[in-house]
Amino acid sequence: MSNPAGPEGARPPAADPRPAPGHSGAGAPAAGRTPLRLGTRRSTLALAQSGMVAEQVRRLTGREVELVEITTYGDVSKESLARIGGTGVFVSALRDALLAGDIDFAVHSLKDLPTTPPEGLVMAAIPVREDPRDALVARDGLTFAQLPAGSKVGTGSPRRMAQLNAWARSHGLDIETVPIRGNVDTRIGYVTSGKLDAVVLAAAGLNRIGRLAEASELIDTDVSLPAPGQGALAVECAASDPELAAQLAELDDPFTRAAVTAERSLLAALEAGCSAPVGALADLVDDGQFTELRLRGVVGTTDGTTLVQMSTTGPVPASDDEARAVGRELAVAMLAKGAAGLMGERTS
Repeated sequence: MSNPAGPEGARPPAADPRPAPGHSGAGAPAAGRTPLRLGTRRSTLALAQSGMVAEQVRRLTGREVELVEITTYGDVSKESLARIGGTGVFVSALRDALLAGDIDFAVHSLKDLPTTPPEGLVMAAIPVREDPRDALVARDGLTFAQLPAGSKVGTGSPRRMAQLNAWARSHGLDIETVPIRGNVDTRIGYVTSGKLDAVVLAAAGLNRIGRLAEASELIDTDVSLPAPGQGALAVECAASDPELAAQLAELDDPFTRAAVTAERSLLAALEAGCSAPVGALADLVDDGQFTELRLRGVVGTTDGTTLVQMSTTGPVPASDDEARAVGRELAVAMLAKGAAGLMGERTS
C-alpha cells in the first residue's frame, strides 16, 4: 500500500485551448435573466460539489445559479445500499425534478448514476476528475497494513469489502469489515468515538469538503480499485434545452469522459449495479506518449476469498464508442473467468 503524492488515473498535464470561463462572450453579465436552478442532494458533500459547479457555471454563462435542495430515497432510507438496490437511489428524485422542469440542471456523483441513459436527459458535462482512490481514516493515524489483529473496518461498499478482505488474507492481516451507512461526519465519527478502528471513504469526497488531511492513507489502486466513475461528477440537464447543454459542455473534460465511459461500460456489460462488488479504473499508460487507455477491472466475493482481476487497453484519444468497446471487451473476458458467479444477486 502506498500514499503517493499525486492522484492516480489523472490525465497528463496539458494546456487547455479553450478560453477561461468568464473570459468570453458567454461569460458576460446577463442582466435581467432568471437564475439557473441547480438541483442537488442535501448532504454536505453534495452541496460542496454542487457549489463548485455552480460557480463555474456562473462564470460561463454570466447568470446567477441557485441551489435547489432535493431529498432522495437513498438519503432517507436506513437500509444498506445492497438491500435497497443501490442503483439510482440517490439520483431518481433529481432526474424527476429535471423532467418536470422544477430545476434546470443537476450535479451527481457519477458513481451513483445507473448505466442506462435516461430518456429526455443529457449528460452535458463530466468535469476533470478528482483523485479516484479510496482513503482510509484510521485511529492513531494507522495505515491499513498497521491495523492490529481484530480491527474493525467500516465501509458501505461490497466492492471495498471484497478487495480489502482479499488483501488482508494474502498478507496475514486479521481484520473484520463492517457494513455502515451515513454521511462523512457519521462515518468518521465511528472512528473518533472508538466504535471502529477505521473507515474507508472516497478520497475525492474528503478533498471536496476540505477533510482529506484526516485520511491516514490513500489506498493504492493495486490494492483496491475504485467504483466505476469514482471521483468524477456528472452535470445533467434536459435534452429539450440544447442551449444550456452546449454551455454546460464547456465544463467537459474529454479524457475523464473517455475513462469513466469505459468503466461504466464494463459495469453495464457485467449487468451489475453500483452496489455490486465491482471495481474499475481507466487511466493512461505512460509510454512516453500516452497513446493507450488502460482499463482494469475486478469482481469478487465480499469475504475476499475469490477475485477475478483483469485488464485491457484501448486507443487514446477515445471516442465514446471506442471507450464503451474497451469496457465491453474486458467484461467478456471477466465473465469467461467466472465473474458473474461472484456478484451474487444482480442489482441492475
